[in-house]
Amino acid sequence: MKLACIALVLAIGCKGGPSQDQCKQLLDHMVDLEFKKAGAAASSDALKAEIAKQKSAVTDKVSNEFLDTCSKKMAKARVECALAASDLDEVAKCDDAK
Repeated sequence: MKLACIALVLAIGCKGGPSQDQCKQLLDHMVDLEFKKAGAAASSDALKAEIAKQKSAVTDKVSNEFLDTCSKKMAKARVECALAASDLDEVAKCDDAK
């Protein structure tokens, strides 16, 4: 009985969390915002390809840890707020939102 109660609490607690797809979108969005802040802008096809390659490398490096943290520890509202943000300052404000 005790085990069933724990499972129910965990299921209810996780139900309101972000989906795996939302977490993947957030990761891509955060990488885009980081590159934007760093001034990465492509003026040629070769530069666009290089920036895409670098973004992919960053995403691959942090993907597993980020997705695990996002799906298990972040509130859905926080993820939705960050997805709507147009820069990293707005993302930081999502941490303060209640």
